[in-house]
Amino acid sequence: MRRPARPALLTAAVALGAALVAPTAAAAPGPTVVGDGPLAPTATTYTNPVSDTFADTYADPAVIRGQDGWWYAYGTTDPLREGEGTRHLLPMSRSQDLVDWEYVGDAFTETTLPSWADTAGGTALWAPDIRYVDGEYRLYYVVTDTTVTGERGDGAIGVATAPTPTGPWTAAGGPVVGPRRGAGGPGDFLWTFDPHHVATPDGEEHLFYGSYYGGIFVTELSDDGTRAVGTPTRVAIDNKFEGAYVVQRDGWWYLFASTANCCAGPTTGYSVQVGRSRDLTGPYVDREGVPLDQSRAGGTPVLFPNGNAFVGTGHNAITTDLAGQDWIVYHAIDRADPYLDGTDGINERPMLIDRLDWVDGWPVVRGGLGGSDDAQPGPVTGGRAVTGFDAGLPDGRGTTALRAEGAWATATDVAAGPYAASTGAATLLTRGGGLTDVRVEADVRRAAGSTASTTLAAAVGGRGTTLQAANIRARLEDDALVVETTATVRGRTAVTATQSAPLPHGFQSDAWHALVLEVRDGQARAELSHARLGDPLAEVVLDLPRGTRTHGAAGVLVDGPGAHVDDVSVLPAAVPVTDVVEPPAPGPWDPALGDEFDGDTLASGWTAVRDPQVRVEDGSLVWPTEAKDLTGDSDDAGLLLRDAPEGDWVAETRLTIDLGVEEIRNYQQGGIVAYVDDDDFARLSHVAIWNTRQTEFGREIPFAGGTRYGGTIVGPPAETTWLRLTRTADAAGEQEVRASTSTDGITWVHGGTWTFDAGAEVRIGLVAHGGAGATARFDHLRVAPANG
Repeated sequence: MRRPARPALLTAAVALGAALVAPTAAAAPGPTVVGDGPLAPTATTYTNPVSDTFADTYADPAVIRGQDGWWYAYGTTDPLREGEGTRHLLPMSRSQDLVDWEYVGDAFTETTLPSWADTAGGTALWAPDIRYVDGEYRLYYVVTDTTVTGERGDGAIGVATAPTPTGPWTAAGGPVVGPRRGAGGPGDFLWTFDPHHVATPDGEEHLFYGSYYGGIFVTELSDDGTRAVGTPTRVAIDNKFEGAYVVQRDGWWYLFASTANCCAGPTTGYSVQVGRSRDLTGPYVDREGVPLDQSRAGGTPVLFPNGNAFVGTGHNAITTDLAGQDWIVYHAIDRADPYLDGTDGINERPMLIDRLDWVDGWPVVRGGLGGSDDAQPGPVTGGRAVTGFDAGLPDGRGTTALRAEGAWATATDVAAGPYAASTGAATLLTRGGGLTDVRVEADVRRAAGSTASTTLAAAVGGRGTTLQAANIRARLEDDALVVETTATVRGRTAVTATQSAPLPHGFQSDAWHALVLEVRDGQARAELSHARLGDPLAEVVLDLPRGTRTHGAAGVLVDGPGAHVDDVSVLPAAVPVTDVVEPPAPGPWDPALGDEFDGDTLASGWTAVRDPQVRVEDGSLVWPTEAKDLTGDSDDAGLLLRDAPEGDWVAETRLTIDLGVEEIRNYQQGGIVAYVDDDDFARLSHVAIWNTRQTEFGREIPFAGGTRYGGTIVGPPAETTWLRLTRTADAAGEQEVRASTSTDGITWVHGGTWTFDAGAEVRIGLVAHGGAGATARFDHLRVAPANG
């Protein structure tokens, strides 16, 4: 979304963000999801941005799979096309495969805005979050100006409900979270932005919200989701994070949050970082164990500029395809076409999608390669054993791999369209066997008064409507989700293992819910959720007993009348990525290229720019921070520069700087720089940004007759922080410089990449500026060839 101005917050050193880049020559490890055989999924490919069929810009995307089997996406208020000039109030689109999208209207018009929106003040609706809860769709959003206070900029969170993913939308009569005042008097409001709804297994609903000015909070919601109740808890510090998106995985809650300036045109460093917690309300910590809600703010980079065509890769949502592969949906900016119209104004931020992998308990995009700008294997969204019953009940003939048997009928409702309804015991199973690692999904509900149970089954032997034929099954009962395995010995079938999880109190069995059974790697995992959005109401994991039969047919079994089933899919389960692509490691450090600062003066080879007041003592370069800068029209800060070697290289320094914590000390910093001239550089610094301390990798370039500056954020800093730049050349010869940080010199956090022209003479240097009052101490500057 576009942000209101806050003095000095998003200027110069405050372009908050993070990024992950990988060597261009490396191949991404990828899941093998398209296989041979009758149940092989439909293969798709795509090239980002996926919204280009209907929109040039589609910021802050939110995605859901509707009960009708389509995927729907929602974007922030903007014109959709260059030159259009007319804004769309939360535009909506849909796709059958998450790749090819079509525009299907706007959630609101200028005359149907919420009654409490300040239409006279030109309010906008930002950052939608789409949910499906107990039979209704909910669309949460930001209202930038309200009638609640009578003042401008009093942002709040609203919600609208609808029976279908495209409306008609009915706005609630007041804010879910109202305007929140800051400490600055009239007109000073905390940024109540970026709503995100989460349901928990106890049946409670929660809302995350907040942004740079104030931080990110989570609060309980009323039963109908229209009002915040209870006391909110802050989960991420202000001046670093916004755009929360939370999913649960393997007993952890993962908080994805965007960081850095969303909208700096060609130097936008907007990125996504993550922390995790056992409890929804935190504390969230990153991979290094650093909390996201402290001054030296944690956050593990997940998605960031990686040297390809796109920068500003942020404000994500997450969706899962029918093979169980997660995908991150986000917006980004084409650095060659950064504005919707002309060379200023609305940043053009189309919608992109890329594979999201989980390695050693942490998310990475495309195995560490980051976002894509070339042709990629697409999500698995179809196959011969996938049906939404639009063509009636499958008979297993021809190209259909599912066969309905027993007492089935078809019916239709406004949300789901056609679906299958049982009138007695019935099955919907694949033809034949052969499946081992398999994922079975279905939307399920039960007619009022029915006692029927619905079971997803794998490794089904034989035919018929009895559960006894299923060797692995996930059964939805009145008050629990149950996973069982069975074995048949001498014609007698017995349960060999069972595990269950309770359903939330007041669970509405007559509303559609998503049920999943996945069998893979010796485990059966079942999940029940509102809409496959990463917040399960119940989850069961069962280790398969030795000797469990894992191959055979798969599908749906019901034991009586009144079971409703829709959007059934049986597909090979996605094979997870297990390795991460790392940047090149440094070769042996070359003493001639750097300086250990172990004498009384600088070693030979340095060029001093603007007479920096430095000294060498006790094995360190000591540099009091200057009240000067390199950004914009400043160009007055001192520099120490050295020539870079030919080819690919790694440069590293160890920095100790007395920035303290918590207090506001804008924007004192020390760091390492890749430098062409005062208007063409990339600077990796440990910097004070208001009350936070961050490692910002900032970039300034000439653009449209002036300069543009933006930044991305890497790993958490400490009093002593290692800073590293790695230079590689891509296939086109463009120079890519990637940032990494460490707090011990051993474990590294790899962040974003900025690019330089192929023929640019990039030098390596040190800086200490942004404001007087601190002292930077550099232990060394080391340079080496890059290995790999």
